[in-house]
Amino acid sequence: MSDSSDQRAEPRVQVNREFHTIEEFITEYVTDVSRSGVFVRTDDPLPVGTKVDLRFSIIVDDFETIEGIGEVVRVVSEPPTGMGVVFIELTSYSQALIERILIRTPGAGR
Repeated sequence: MSDSSDQRAEPRVQVNREFHTIEEFITEYVTDVSRSGVFVRTDDPLPVGTKVDLRFSIIVDDFETIEGIGEVVRVVSEPPTGMGVVFIELTSYSQALIERILIRTPGAGR
């Protein structure tokens, strides 16, 4: 029996990562985050075209979560391995949080 409350046009895979500090997030991801997408480092990237539910939890001044929907647009098989994900939809709070992080990090988000 299927759950009619979660009918999606295309199935999505969850990308969920927790960071203990903003510095850890910046070190590992911000050089690969822009206003339009993120590079997710992983040894097991998903195929191009895969829709993903994004959820990154970090501590900025408090516990914060970036969440939304993305699509894999690029796969990198040489180190650092991973996948480029373009943001399709982010919560308005997540968009504002990314702006704050990019402003806080010189040279990021280009």
